[in-house]
Amino acid sequence: MNARTSSTAVMARRVESADSLDYFPTPPWSTRAFCTYVLPRFELLDPATGLFPLMAIDPACGEGHMALALREFFPVVTATDIFDYGFGGVADFLHPDHAQAPRDWIITNPPFNLGPDFILHALDIARRGVAMLVRIAFLEGEGRYARLFKRTPPSLIAQYVERVPMHRGRWVIDGKSATAYCWLVWHKPTPRAPDPPFMWIPKSRVALSRPDDWLRFGGCMDLPKTHRAMVLAEQGKKYREPVLTLAQVRAEAAAKRYPASIGDIARELGALL
Repeated sequence: MNARTSSTAVMARRVESADSLDYFPTPPWSTRAFCTYVLPRFELLDPATGLFPLMAIDPACGEGHMALALREFFPVVTATDIFDYGFGGVADFLHPDHAQAPRDWIITNPPFNLGPDFILHALDIARRGVAMLVRIAFLEGEGRYARLFKRTPPSLIAQYVERVPMHRGRWVIDGKSATAYCWLVWHKPTPRAPDPPFMWIPKSRVALSRPDDWLRFGGCMDLPKTHRAMVLAEQGKKYREPVLTLAQVRAEAAAKRYPASIGDIARELGALL
C-alpha cells in the first residue's frame, strides 16, 4: 500500500492529551499583524499616543510572546497563565473562584482543548471585544458549532495569507509549519450577523519582525536533532539562557549591538550554542 494513502495529515494536526497545557508560543510578528490589520476594523488609535486607548489581557500568556507584543499597541496589558512560565501572574482563567477584573479586550492564543470555554468566559467579562488565535480546524466540529458558533458567531474571521509557525514550548525564529491559524474576533458593539465576514491578513512575517525580538522573547533557531543542544535536550538536560529584561534590550538597541537580520541572529545563536 502506498504510505501516502494511509496518511492522517499528522503534520497539520496539533494533537494534545486532555490534561496538556498546550503551550505553543505565538510568534511576535503575528500579534503585531493582528493589531496592525485586524483590530483597526473595530477600534481607533489615539493620535496623541499611537496606541489603542484601551486595556487588554492575555490570560494564557506563557512566556509573554503575545503580551509583550500587545503592549506595543495598548497602554495597559495584563498577563496571566495557569502555569508559572516566569512571566505575568499565575491564575486559572476558567476557575469559578478566580476573580478577573474586566478588561476592554481579551486577546490570547488559548489551549485548543479549552478554546470554547475560554471564548465563552471571555465574552462574559470583556467590555468591548474578544480575539482568539486558533487553528483553522477549530472552525469545524458539530460540538463546537452547537455550543459556540451557532449561538455566538464571531464578528470577523481573519486568515493569515502565510503560515504562522508554532512549536511546542519554544518560539522558533525560522520555524515552519503545516498548520494554518486564523483570528476569531467578537466585538460587542458590532451587531451580530449569522454569517461572519472574512478578511485576509497580508504577509507580515518579514515586515513586522523586529531585530531585537529574539533578545526579548528568547527565540531559537530550528536545529537538527544531531546538534549538541538538541542531544542535551533529549537527554533531559534542558537549559536556557535567561531572557533579557526590556531595559537590557533597550540598552542593547541603544548601543546598536543587536543583530540586524535573521542571518545575524542565526550566526549569533550558533556562536552561543
